Amino acid sequence: EVQLVESGGGLVQAGGSLRLSCTISGFTDDDEYEVGWFRQAPEKEREGISCMNSWDKFTHYTDSVKDRFTISSDDAKNTVYLQMNTLKPEDAAVYYCAASALYYCSNYDPRPDEYNYWGQGTQVTVSS
Repeated sequence: EVQLVESGGGLVQAGGSLRLSCTISGFTDDDEYEVGWFRQAPEKEREGISCMNSWDKFTHYTDSVKDRFTISSDDAKNTVYLQMNTLKPEDAAVYYCAASALYYCSNYDPRPDEYNYWGQGTQVTVSS
């Protein structure tokens, strides 16, 4: 069974940084899958902001986080990170990581309906 556990959320001032972690279990070393980061603010739809393929490390970012957020992985720890710099109040949301072995990260924003494994979410609050 594939499981994802996020950590690293919290309260930060505008302009500050946070690093989210997503520890993944259940995939084998031979599995090819993509990992996506999503966020959902109150009364808004879940938004795909970044993704990465497990095998070629291809990455994609939505325009609003490009040049501020970085997705990376530590394969030895089965963990994917989202480094978030220069945070803005509009970045405040519950952040989710998700995985899929059915689709690949490509040149479009990750879509929630393409992911079948989800973490529990972690809250990010940005004070102005």
